[in-house]
Amino acid sequence: MFLKNVLEGFRCGHLAIVGRPNVGKSTLLNRLIGQKISIVSRKAQTTRHRITGVLTRPGQQFIFVDTPGFQTKHKNALNRIMNRGVTQALNDVDVILLVIEAGRFTEEDKRVLSLMPEDKKVLLVINKIDRLADKRRLLPFIAEVSKAFAFAEIVPVSAASGSGGDALIDAAGRYLPESAPLFAEDDLTDRSERFLAAEFLREKLFRRLGEELPYGMTVEIERFETEGALRRINAAIIVDRPAHKAIVIGKGGEQLKAIASDARRDLESLFDGKVFLEVWVKVKGGWADDERALKSLGYE
Repeated sequence: MFLKNVLEGFRCGHLAIVGRPNVGKSTLLNRLIGQKISIVSRKAQTTRHRITGVLTRPGQQFIFVDTPGFQTKHKNALNRIMNRGVTQALNDVDVILLVIEAGRFTEEDKRVLSLMPEDKKVLLVINKIDRLADKRRLLPFIAEVSKAFAFAEIVPVSAASGSGGDALIDAAGRYLPESAPLFAEDDLTDRSERFLAAEFLREKLFRRLGEELPYGMTVEIERFETEGALRRINAAIIVDRPAHKAIVIGKGGEQLKAIASDARRDLESLFDGKVFLEVWVKVKGGWADDERALKSLGYE
């Protein structure tokens, strides 16, 4: 009887965070749940998988789904799979958070807007308000974009600073369906430590080599073992060409060492324990346009 009384009126639902590439969706997810679980970089298309982040508050549980940026330009198998993930998420969730940049409402934004299902509540999240040089432009911009769609709410935020985050949570909470929680109170994600290890290593690749190899890299975890608070991880960085392998390794192996060291530090913070990380580089030509290869690498 006590549990029934606690759950009466509880609200829980899935919320998709969608938008064109590089509008700050992953930074927003991390800010909302208070923990970094989705990797970020200045390069578009850093996020390649649907990442779930969980926030539990008194009487409410938000299950955020961070999606890849919807790609309208590149059409290889990898991007087709990512776009499929976005459209599926739109149909699977209860609420949609459409993210755009303050002062910019592009044709790509409008293309993503055209995908919105008619039966879903869509909240427009205007991100990066801290970068708007003339703050007086914000209200006219809100008035302009509000004409494009019948948004349930429009919330200006700065995912980088956290400004507007509480207002967004309050607004989104109004549209959660009544339901028992689906996750434990202290859960932050449904993704495994193995998956997060691959993602954190891939983030370091994007940050250090994004100018040279922005999209020709991925990561495969070949071994992940836990011994108490210690994790032993063997990871392979997959590249498309032999020349790319040399770039990742760097002169005397220094680049690869730095990438692995950066990833290890972040993983130790995430897992709150010691991490032994061994990394090497493999060449798999055409992996990004081979659906069978992509499936074996966890892209579905």
